[in-house]
Amino acid sequence: MAKLFRAAILGPPGSGKGTISKRIAQSFGLQYVSSGDYLRAGIPANTEAGVQMKTYIERGLSVPDHVVTGLVLPKLEQLSSHSWLLDGFPRTLAQALVLNNVYQLDLVISLNIPYETLKDRLSDRWIHPASGRVYNMSFNPPRVQGKDDITGEPLIQHDDDKPEALMSRLRQYKEVAKPVIDLYKTQGILHSFSGTETNKIWPYINSLLSTKLNRQPSDAHQTP
Repeated sequence: MAKLFRAAILGPPGSGKGTISKRIAQSFGLQYVSSGDYLRAGIPANTEAGVQMKTYIERGLSVPDHVVTGLVLPKLEQLSSHSWLLDGFPRTLAQALVLNNVYQLDLVISLNIPYETLKDRLSDRWIHPASGRVYNMSFNPPRVQGKDDITGEPLIQHDDDKPEALMSRLRQYKEVAKPVIDLYKTQGILHSFSGTETNKIWPYINSLLSTKLNRQPSDAHQTP
């Protein structure tokens, strides 16, 4: 049996983590593990962690590390015989240390995207709140303006995605992410990629993973 490959992707809001993660999963056969998807699914499913998480969200508070790890780690246990890519976890040093105690990551990708690019992307981002589906008015608009493609329900723009809140949000991300990035840097598994366009960053990530997994690079996908 081939050695399992475990990786994570880090980046600020609007950096393209979700887009690149899905390309990696499709191109290299890794299971895509989005902590955001699991967190959203946990609330309507009324799981123990989901119920705890809902109480924090309703009060406008950050979800504590132990609640997040309590939701994500059981999902990884279900994938114990699979290679996977984590998106959105670990967010904090505490989460990274808990993960380290259970799994040794082979690779961590960090996306460094200029502030102006993030501002442009997020100001165009609209969300279907019930499902978490994300639309971008520039390159992934809904079929009907302002409506979710599947349910037809109204889309919203998060206050956090508005330019006036973005600087504070990015500053908070950097403060929380720096210790995580430093940890993986000292472990020698961090690879950083900078740029303003996902399509221009992707070939370098594709080449790196091809080398790590001993495969031929796949054709680059051409969506932003």
